[in-house]
Amino acid sequence: MSRLEALGVAPAPFGRLQPFEGTGPSPQGPVTYRGVNVLGLIPGTRVGDRYIVVSAHYDHVGMHDGQIYNGADDNASGVATMLELAKRLKAQAPEHSVLLVAFDGEERGLLGAREFVKAPPVPLSSIALNLNFDMTARAETDGHLWVTGTYQHPNLRPILEPLPAVGPVSFAFGKDTPQDEGENNWVSASDQGAFHDKGVPFLYMGIDYHPDYHRPTDDFERIRPEVFTAATELAIAGFRALDRSLDR
Repeated sequence: MSRLEALGVAPAPFGRLQPFEGTGPSPQGPVTYRGVNVLGLIPGTRVGDRYIVVSAHYDHVGMHDGQIYNGADDNASGVATMLELAKRLKAQAPEHSVLLVAFDGEERGLLGAREFVKAPPVPLSSIALNLNFDMTARAETDGHLWVTGTYQHPNLRPILEPLPAVGPVSFAFGKDTPQDEGENNWVSASDQGAFHDKGVPFLYMGIDYHPDYHRPTDDFERIRPEVFTAATELAIAGFRALDRSLDR
């Protein structure tokens, strides 16, 4: 919240915060969780009545057996990428209006995203795309920032495919086909799943699994700044390409 305020990012039409309650899993069985999404709005210059929702969840799994799970990659990294994009968009305005959304409750079953699509600040029909960032820091695993959703929306792949690598990080496309099963299918693995369920176009950008995923060892010391910076620059280049090309 304070970062959006410092950047001068306006609140969404219904305000900065979107509180919600939802039922999600716990070791003891289903429980009711209370959360809050944090939103910002940057008006567009060309198609101000069409929106790109840029999202990243800011919750993680909490504490277990007395250990804190900090979630540096999952998903402080995605939030940082989103906030860096917000900074760039304040300096050079987007063509579409952009709703920046930090979702709560992702780890409990996409609760914040499901609340957003149930009670959106703008009509769902006016949302051109959800671009979701989840785990953007540790691309050294395979050198890729994965893009999921072009199987469902093949018109989007030609927009991103020509973009060159940034340093050691390049785009890879997949984890979204009928042949991708279980945890290798990411279509509904993060908050973009709530948009997909409502028929809103989506793309998910994130790195592949690493041994610290959902472990108390997912800490910032394991992130290589030069790789994280490269992935963020590539994600921002991807946003700019999509922003230029959609609704033409």
